[in-house]
Amino acid sequence: MIVRILGEGQLDVPDEAMERLNTLDAEVEAAVEAGDEAAFTTALAALLQAVRAEAAPHQLDSLDESDLILPPADATMAEVAQMLSGDGLIPG
Repeated sequence: MIVRILGEGQLDVPDEAMERLNTLDAEVEAAVEAGDEAAFTTALAALLQAVRAEAAPHQLDSLDESDLILPPADATMAEVAQMLSGDGLIPG
């Protein structure tokens, strides 16, 4: 799966990492729904760090579309709330 972290670029995330990332995504979504800024900041940082740790950089000269777009590390809770779908930031 090709994941774009806004402001950082595209990464290739292996399928086997998606279950862990979905768990972290649920924590981001729960923090946003609860309006808990501290939990949100921690959860978003953990999600983005996990993506970076699990993924490999996607080819820079590639014109491939991202399968998933994640907010930047400095995104506000309001910005992330607008990006959330019924499945969070990561579908599934």
